[in-house]
Amino acid sequence: MSRARRPLALVAGGVITSGFIAAALLSRIWTPYDVAAFDIDHRLQGPSAAHWLGLDHFGRDVLSMILVGAGNALSVSLVAVLLGAGIGVPLGLLAAARRGLVDELVMRATDVVFAFPALILAILITAALGPGAINAIIAIGVFNVPVFARLTRGSALSLWTRDYVLAARAAGKGPARISLEHIAPGLASVLIVQATLQFSLGVIAEAGLSYVGLGVQPPAASWGKMLADAQTLAAIAPLQAVFPGLAIVITVLGLNLLGDGLRDRLDPRLDGEP
Repeated sequence: MSRARRPLALVAGGVITSGFIAAALLSRIWTPYDVAAFDIDHRLQGPSAAHWLGLDHFGRDVLSMILVGAGNALSVSLVAVLLGAGIGVPLGLLAAARRGLVDELVMRATDVVFAFPALILAILITAALGPGAINAIIAIGVFNVPVFARLTRGSALSLWTRDYVLAARAAGKGPARISLEHIAPGLASVLIVQATLQFSLGVIAEAGLSYVGLGVQPPAASWGKMLADAQTLAAIAPLQAVFPGLAIVITVLGLNLLGDGLRDRLDPRLDGEP
């Protein structure tokens, strides 16, 4: 990617992501209609002046459900990423600092988790724990742990050879203090970028779990559940699937663009440039 194109990805991703977050926050205090209000007489009505995106098969306002779905996607994905980073980053720092048996145990544990595809693992966990937003957060967070642990370990190992770290060791600082004071701050940029990318995967995972009935439960709205409901209505109301599908695609695209833009801005060497 050329330097001229980098700001475009960063700006476009930032605008889309900001719109997603704004819609999610707005849904907590206001929606055009109550998503629990049914209008059976006008169900499956197309877009109109009163209902910009139409009504679903229960007569609920689709725009209101999209907004509430954004709020649920943000909550589940954000908490899952924080959970994964909160456990994975310390594990990665520990593995890099201690090496030996500790390093081997952490890496083999991450291998076990990576043996399962992310969405399949999330489905297995939520199927065992039961459906719901909390269990969806746990399921998505579990897969985020090894991602952050491996990234942190690999990046930290390269920092342990730096002169300022060697100077800290010579000054008598222990591994734990060096990890907190010198290693962790140096990992901030790469962790921020990875968190953005994991955030986008969390949105997809939340939608996938809700699609199969294991994520956010009715009457709460979810983009995945909206897609599942629209599947049986494709022949008579195709727009029912278009709007939640576009919401997922645009949100994930924005988060990926933001992640790419941040990566290029924070570390241009990742593009192979000096």
